[in-house]
Amino acid sequence: MTLPVPGLEFLAHVDVELDAPVDLGVTDAGHRRIVPIVGGTVTGERFAGIVVPGGADWQVIHADGATTIDTRYLLRAHDGADVFIRTAGVRSGPPEVLAALARGEDADPASYYFRVHATFETSAPQYAWMTRVLTVAVARRRASAVVYDAYTLT
Repeated sequence: MTLPVPGLEFLAHVDVELDAPVDLGVTDAGHRRIVPIVGGTVTGERFAGIVVPGGADWQVIHADGATTIDTRYLLRAHDGADVFIRTAGVRSGPPEVLAALARGEDADPASYYFRVHATFETSAPQYAWMTRVLTVAVARRRASAVVYDAYTLT
């Protein structure tokens, strides 16, 4: 018996607006930055809405410039339902590209690796399906935003 080959199904385009990072310096966990999330939008056929201000990305920046991503924030669907999202992943690439991103410059997303996976929590029955799928995303860092396309693994 052959196992099915997984595929990707588009879930949503997410534009997360960011405030200036708070740099905690080097802690026991590494070089820690907290990047406040101040808003944004989610656009997709099965889920659309806004990014509610108040979440953050609790990043660790490694010696080679790579960043471990750890976000937690709230999405509010167009129908008013709330969905908690948590993403985890990595942004890495050539030192000169990572340095440009750190300065707030735009870089071709093909020139670096920025991938996350997402999990969801909600009490809204119409979005319970989101808590039962694996979701991955390809992301791009901009000066004051992170933009990503999220896909469910079929």
